[in-house]
Amino acid sequence: MARPKKRRTIVGVVKSNGMQKSVVVQIERLELHPKYKKYIKKRSKVYAHDERDECQVGDRVLLMETRPLSKLKRWRVVKKA
Repeated sequence: MARPKKRRTIVGVVKSNGMQKSVVVQIERLELHPKYKKYIKKRSKVYAHDERDECQVGDRVLLMETRPLSKLKRWRVVKKA
């Protein structure tokens, strides 16, 4: 019996919920500058599937990687963090 593959999870903040069953989530990470050795805040945004349409702007959410659900959506909302 094959064990299911462990999927990547990330935490982000909801920036937009204007679509039906979809949210835009901003992800922040710290990256070390190669020359100056200072940490820089890097941001990226991802589209996530919100099945129950319950996320509001400003909510912290836990996302799980999933199969492609549409042209842009590759993540799904697991719970509010």
